Amino acid sequence: MNKKPEVCVIPVAGLSTRNLPATKALHKGFLTLHNLPVIQYAIDACAEIGIKEVVFIYSDQSCKHLFETYFSPYPWLENHLREKNKLDLLAALKKVIPEGMKFSFAEQKEPKGNGHAVLMAKDIVGDRDFIVMWCDDVYINTKGGKGILAQLLDVYNQYGGMVDHVQVFPDEEIVRYGVLEGAVREGNVIHAKGKIEKPAKDKIPSNFGSLGPYILPNEIMDILPEVSKGNNGEINLADAMGLAAQRGIKLTGAICDVERFDCGTNQDMERSNIRLSLMRDPELRKYTEDLLNELNRKAA
Repeated sequence: MNKKPEVCVIPVAGLSTRNLPATKALHKGFLTLHNLPVIQYAIDACAEIGIKEVVFIYSDQSCKHLFETYFSPYPWLENHLREKNKLDLLAALKKVIPEGMKFSFAEQKEPKGNGHAVLMAKDIVGDRDFIVMWCDDVYINTKGGKGILAQLLDVYNQYGGMVDHVQVFPDEEIVRYGVLEGAVREGNVIHAKGKIEKPAKDKIPSNFGSLGPYILPNEIMDILPEVSKGNNGEINLADAMGLAAQRGIKLTGAICDVERFDCGTNQDMERSNIRLSLMRDPELRKYTEDLLNELNRKAA
């Protein structure tokens, strides 16, 4: 039986230039999607499967300070809300830090790629298998079932090795992603022989694009130092996973029952906010319908 991963690595070292100007002083993880900071969705997914420790990979002290402050208790504010009988806000505040979860930090001093960022967590991860998540996307099971990490964990428990969240993309889009090689689909599970980062248009091995999160065996930490720079000039986690697959570590893609809310650019964030907010707030849907009818009348 595979040992359940208890640690998650979340690289947050990027400059988030695609979300400027808001990210000049605020990391993109704290931009709000519907009613929660983007990073909170990742932490809640970790809590759902009992993750014990989250490791943030940061690039500078100001970035680290934001995450340290947000994921630390705030007794004064809790007491203030309690005294003002704002118990709904107090309950929301207490949910920020899942019970029993520890937060650790590792520095990436130079921007050498997402694989290099993950490697910075090696000493903290130790001999444990681990999860890697990104901040660009939020994945939600809008039907109310298992979250994305819980679904990936089901696949991991069955097959072990590396489990990669994938989606099917057309040729013109797949070149932006890590792509599974030698892929054979069995329902929502994809058995693969390898993985390549952002292939050329004439060398696309499949239409199964890797998005993350990932569940990874500890051996990846030993493979990452061997990885050469990819065609983007960086050390890529996808290339480490491809090398691991060549050495016999099982690679399984999983198509999960979730919806993707892209937070990579301001326009993506705006559209994701509209979509998720309308899905979750009936009063907002009614307001929006009335507003659109009014705007259409004025435009007529």
